[in-house]
Amino acid sequence: MGKLFVGNLSFKITDTDLQSAFAECGTVASAKIITDRDSGRSKGFGFVEMSSQPEADAAIQRFNGAEYDG
Repeated sequence: MGKLFVGNLSFKITDTDLQSAFAECGTVASAKIITDRDSGRSKGFGFVEMSSQPEADAAIQRFNGAEYDG
């Protein structure tokens, strides 16, 4: 499995949005936006775990430097 850090995200992106975007590159095992413990607001980054390393590599190629929802 390949676990990817995804940074500089819009604060309105949800776990489901992240999972849907990365599904273009293969099977997403998990997608999690990191939130502030006290406020519950997104911290603007998250992690995506792809089911295989080749899919993770494809996601890196597809999304590295790409803009998503501003």
